[in-house]
Amino acid sequence: MDKIPSYKPFGKQAILIEWHQDIDAHVLEDMLRFKEEIQKERTHLIVDFIVGYHSLTLKYKENIFNYTDEIEILQSIYKKDFTAIKTPHFLWEIPVCYNLEFGVDLEEMTLKSRLSIQEIISHHSAKIYTVFFIGFLPGFLYLGGLDSDLFFDRKPTPRLKVPKGSVAIGGQQTGVYPSSSAGGWNLIGKTPINFFDVTKQQPCFAAAGDKIKFTPISLGEFHELEKEVAENKYSISKTLLHD
Repeated sequence: MDKIPSYKPFGKQAILIEWHQDIDAHVLEDMLRFKEEIQKERTHLIVDFIVGYHSLTLKYKENIFNYTDEIEILQSIYKKDFTAIKTPHFLWEIPVCYNLEFGVDLEEMTLKSRLSIQEIISHHSAKIYTVFFIGFLPGFLYLGGLDSDLFFDRKPTPRLKVPKGSVAIGGQQTGVYPSSSAGGWNLIGKTPINFFDVTKQQPCFAAAGDKIKFTPISLGEFHELEKEVAENKYSISKTLLHD
């Protein structure tokens, strides 16, 4: 696998850096460490970093007049040994109620596969997912690591309103809707946890490189936790990860 990225102009004030087009945790880590090093050396020029599955977009404060020179600088930064950079990552445990009241597409999904509802739930909650980036909606985590048995096509006609907290599967991805919105993913459950809260210093608790583990809870437990979250009495369980 060739992990050396390519560079190209992306408008007048941005550069797009791309790795090979796979959902790969090793590429993500390489990209995040590169981002940290660029931040240290070019923070006076760059206003924003946008992380994708296999891309990093640098948005500059002003127009880039000489892309060749800037790309050469970035390439020289990449050649440095920045593997020693240790960005702290966390494993977040997210309670999910897979009751049919919330998992409204579970029965249909069993008809499209050889899996029972319980098998879908077991497969989904057994995996540890990697947060690759945040997008689509504020607080929407794009997660890698879904079991291939759970790959289900998006619905042909999206729903006009998917409830906040819905846990869903779309294609080869799973995720949580941080707010009510339109959406075409298959709904398999719901979490009472807020994935985006503007009242917090860090509105979205997770970051690229973090891990997510879904923990099944009953309908009764869901309503109890929902009250705790509403009263600001609930803290998400997290564990610091080590390399």
